[in-house]
Amino acid sequence: MSEIPLPSVTSAKGDFWVFGYGSLMWRPGFEFEERVPARLVGEHRALCVYSFVHRGTPEKPGLVLGLDRGGACRGIAFRVAENNRADVVAYLRAREQVTSVYREVMRSVWLENDARQRVSALAYVVDRGHVQYAGRLSLAEQHRHVLQGHGQSGANRDYVTATVKAIEAEGFRDAQLHQLATMLHGDAHSLHATAPLEDRENR
Repeated sequence: MSEIPLPSVTSAKGDFWVFGYGSLMWRPGFEFEERVPARLVGEHRALCVYSFVHRGTPEKPGLVLGLDRGGACRGIAFRVAENNRADVVAYLRAREQVTSVYREVMRSVWLENDARQRVSALAYVVDRGHVQYAGRLSLAEQHRHVLQGHGQSGANRDYVTATVKAIEAEGFRDAQLHQLATMLHGDAHSLHATAPLEDRENR
């Protein structure tokens, strides 16, 4: 696993790759030339970041995904044209680094296409020393935070649901995220079923 100094991310030449494993999978928000399923080895996707801005507040934190050490992670690699490099990196830093909870690193990822080549991709790995690092929470704790979380980008439960749908669209599963999504779906179904008839009719 390699890490490079931040300035060289913008000053390097040629096209470059960005690895998305959470909301970048379903809302990249930047221009790209190519989108390829990919696997990163050495870190795994986890709801291990307390969200104080996008999906929660400091008073009622939500939970968002980070790459945490160990295992592997399937996601999406986006190839960005050289002339868009600076703009895309600036966009990603503004989006991902609001509270500097991630480390911006370059990681080797294996593209799951016909070529099966290995490329170096920009990725956001959780900083375990940051106050927002949640560590390994139980499913019940994750559920509680996701239910309460609501921030600038909307409800935390919508973030989890959208990520699970994006994972399913790629043809694989993330066992813990899917289990959490099932619990959230059950909550929504229960609320819908017990709502007064007039409320249900006006939704």
